[in-house]
Amino acid sequence: MSDKISIVQSLRDKINDHNYRYYVLNDPLISDSEYDQLFRELENLEQKSPELVTQDSPTQRVGTTPLKSFGTIQHSIPMLSLENAMDEDELRSFYERLQKGLNNKDKISIIAEPKLDGLGVELVYENGFFIHGSTRGDGITGENISQNLKTIPSIPLSLRTNKRNAIQLLEVRGEVFMTKSGFDQLNKTRLAEGLDPFANPRNAAAGSLRQLDSKITSQRPLSIFCYEAGNINGETFNSHKEFLSALKDWGFPVNPEVKVVNNIDEMIVYHSNLENKRNTLPYEIDGTVFKVNKNEQRNVLGARSRSPRWAIAGKFKSQQVTTIVTDIIASVGRTGAITPVAKLNPVNVGGVIVTNATLHNQDEIIRKDIRIGDTVLIQRAGDVIPEIVKVIQGKRSSNTVQYFLPKLCPACEHEVFRPEGEAISRCQNLSCPAQVKGRIEHFISKSALDIDGFGEKLVNQLVDNKMIQTVDDIFKLNFQDLVNLERMAEKSAQNIIDAIDSSKKTTFNRFVYALGIRNVGSHLSKVIERAFNANINDFINATFEALEKIDEVGPIVAETITRFWKDRSNIDVVESCLALGVKLDSGSELHSKKLENKIIVFTGTLTQFSRAEANAMTESHGGKSTGSVSKNTDYVVAGNAAGSKLNKAIKLGVAVLTEEEFLKLIK
Repeated sequence: MSDKISIVQSLRDKINDHNYRYYVLNDPLISDSEYDQLFRELENLEQKSPELVTQDSPTQRVGTTPLKSFGTIQHSIPMLSLENAMDEDELRSFYERLQKGLNNKDKISIIAEPKLDGLGVELVYENGFFIHGSTRGDGITGENISQNLKTIPSIPLSLRTNKRNAIQLLEVRGEVFMTKSGFDQLNKTRLAEGLDPFANPRNAAAGSLRQLDSKITSQRPLSIFCYEAGNINGETFNSHKEFLSALKDWGFPVNPEVKVVNNIDEMIVYHSNLENKRNTLPYEIDGTVFKVNKNEQRNVLGARSRSPRWAIAGKFKSQQVTTIVTDIIASVGRTGAITPVAKLNPVNVGGVIVTNATLHNQDEIIRKDIRIGDTVLIQRAGDVIPEIVKVIQGKRSSNTVQYFLPKLCPACEHEVFRPEGEAISRCQNLSCPAQVKGRIEHFISKSALDIDGFGEKLVNQLVDNKMIQTVDDIFKLNFQDLVNLERMAEKSAQNIIDAIDSSKKTTFNRFVYALGIRNVGSHLSKVIERAFNANINDFINATFEALEKIDEVGPIVAETITRFWKDRSNIDVVESCLALGVKLDSGSELHSKKLENKIIVFTGTLTQFSRAEANAMTESHGGKSTGSVSKNTDYVVAGNAAGSKLNKAIKLGVAVLTEEEFLKLIK
């Protein structure tokens, strides 16, 4: 038996070593067929002796049972977004802010790297073994896609080190992507099988990672580059360069284009050089990322609520191509806004096939003199949203047609009204089917009520058949209503009814966001939840003055909220939802104000509560939990093996608490 164990372990070590050389070092020693032979040999031995299978065996990458749905995982440290720099001046401004924040005393070294156009993920390891992984999600909570991440061969299932047990916790952030060649081959296969091709590598990577059956994911050519840390217990680093070096040693792929630069001029040269070579790289990128290298300097600079002050994304100039405007149509949004949209001859812009471009409003059409039949120069603004840059006047023919927004709504023929001083024309008919569809699609969306299986096609069917007019009508639907619809199976109908029932238990902030109040997004709905202690009646009856005083609200948002509640039909919808069984729990119930306006940092291995519970307790007592220590930090709660954050707290004179002391503080 001992000989068999030795043989199996030797095969695993060989396969893992070849994976490391292939995916990390880009220096394979054997052919694909030789690798496959080793893998099959290990598979056969493990099938004959299942007791020899370990959690980090290369054979355990593909799950056997498809999932019914993805669970969620809360990030112990939020996965923040990055501020964008759209040009050289904004990069220089960023560097000046770094100098000011660090009092111009220290030399600032910067890690420069490509900004991949993929899907951000977090990988979590305990005692050296992969435990779970998740998408970035909203930055606070992501989807548990562990089963799919394990199928990506370049992600190590265990760390390449003899000191695994010393690293009790390791959280690694990275970007999952698909190479251009892998994407092209995948689409050729899909076309041959009669399936629709993916629009671009990013969509292909995202769709592949969100498969409920990991066998499908395992057949997709996914790769990863790792670039950032979350929590680490058992190892400390003085700089990000040191961390990236450790990542490579542990078996994680790190982008070979990563470089250390030492001043703003070197940053700009790096950005320019990478922009010039972007089309020659084997993967899609949409910019550069610049991050302060020294962790101590990062801690001093800290973070805003949505982005770190020590990092920025440098965006490339948008790629521009010409095409023809074949038509202009008026689109009606959920708030009644009438937006002109240009229909274009399909054209590839930066890897995406573009067929439409928003023209924003009538003034924009007149300013740019855009006509049906014109040849136009288009780009994807910020490499995302298609826009018309200008008309190629030299190619204008005598057959072009000027366009003016209709005086009647194209969806309901109600009179279109343009408020004085505003650029947007609106349909004010609340029963307008286009608005109804838009409001309902927003209400059921993932960040709102998140009703599984309730998609755009179903919304169109229900509205067109006048089965729903307002969002509360969703909760009036029954099995028979749905099963009578065209191409609706009984099982699908029942699943949707079950999903509607499940959605009735939601949080105050999700429900408020779902209502679609102008200027009230997902973040602001959480601010409102805390301000009104999740009491919907208090929110409905709040005065303009009370709303304006709330941090982050201000006069413009206060005005849109009060105007929303002045319309009695909106209150009727809320009351109807509650009467039909909707229950609003507090997403962040405030138990006390003992930590009001206090900033707390948790570090080390926590034994009394989880990281997610720590963050929730802090918020429930009025505090804010952050991931970095600065002079603005009020308390650092230190668990076992606390490292650089604890040292930083002591250096800055920040109060340090044990877990027991923290619990006493909020008791």
